Amino acid sequence: MNRQVTILAIETSCDETAAAVIRGGRTIISNVVASQIDEHQRYGGIVPEVASRQHILTIDAVLRKALRPLPGGWNDIHAVAATYGPGLAGALMTGLNVAKAIAWIRELPFVGVNHIEAHIYANWLVTDAQPEAPAPQFPVVALVVSGGHTLLALLEGHGRYRLLGQTRDDAAGEAFDKVARLLGLGFPGGPAIQRAAEGAPGGVVLPRAWLRDSYDFSFSGLKTAVLHQIRDYQAREAALQPGTGKSAGKRGVGASSAPPEATATPPLPPTIVARLARAFQESVVDVLVTKTVEAARAFGAAEILLAGGVAANLRLREELNRRAPVPVRVPPVALCTDNAAMIGAAAFYRFEAGIQHGWDLDVQPNLALNG
Repeated sequence: MNRQVTILAIETSCDETAAAVIRGGRTIISNVVASQIDEHQRYGGIVPEVASRQHILTIDAVLRKALRPLPGGWNDIHAVAATYGPGLAGALMTGLNVAKAIAWIRELPFVGVNHIEAHIYANWLVTDAQPEAPAPQFPVVALVVSGGHTLLALLEGHGRYRLLGQTRDDAAGEAFDKVARLLGLGFPGGPAIQRAAEGAPGGVVLPRAWLRDSYDFSFSGLKTAVLHQIRDYQAREAALQPGTGKSAGKRGVGASSAPPEATATPPLPPTIVARLARAFQESVVDVLVTKTVEAARAFGAAEILLAGGVAANLRLREELNRRAPVPVRVPPVALCTDNAAMIGAAAFYRFEAGIQHGWDLDVQPNLALNG
């Protein structure tokens, strides 16, 4: 296929409104992302209805900006692509319907893209820092870690996936968000926990769910272990308050003359937050890296690809590079979080294989990797 084929890609699976122009599956002509993080921070998480409305309000301006670098504008576009799943149903509908409308009006081929697959294909994109980087060499083991997904897959060629393992409960990014809330660090949780853990002392070790004889993951128990640590600390501190615990013994068990505000749950001091953040991050990273390295060895991978929003975590990158038996490829941070450039990259290789979609393609919020 002509490597000059240029694809306009749209991504609206969650809370980023994004459009990009990708040439030949690897070259980024433009990559525009309008984040909604300020809209959702006040709620401590993503509100689907708010996300859908913001996509509608933003997408026109994002598309216009993405097309600006093309001398011929729409005439330089050969195909249109958009995410159709997985993701939030209302958010997906906005980008998918806009993309189909553009393709229909401009009489262009349309390609629907799996969001999980697209995260993996972020590793095919070249950047100014490495303009001559060769494409990944198959077979590869891909670790996808994001707010909604955590999985290991073996790729033997374009479009040829074998799912090796996935999370049985919380995704890694979801666990980061939940633990960050427990620690009072705010949203999004991944960057907040990474900052809190930097330079933190050790002394706290949290469990790892190994799920032996499996490449699956589980982070729900780890989240609960953090909660128990917090409650244990708060109980010890509350027992030392005047009129409570041991100091109340002379007036009888449970007796206290202190006002209610004096016995309120004490806040976590920064040192405790930092130690728990570090211990949690170490536990997640250890399990992710160990299973990925084991899979790379077992299946003779030529490379390991790291993808998804949690791939931006510096500790995960550092440890995977240190322990991997083969080269590790990680996209720049801007291409780890949701963006449309990765959609365009994945769409190119689908288009090259002769895959196109009709106007009846609908959103699939729970789409699996092989969907």
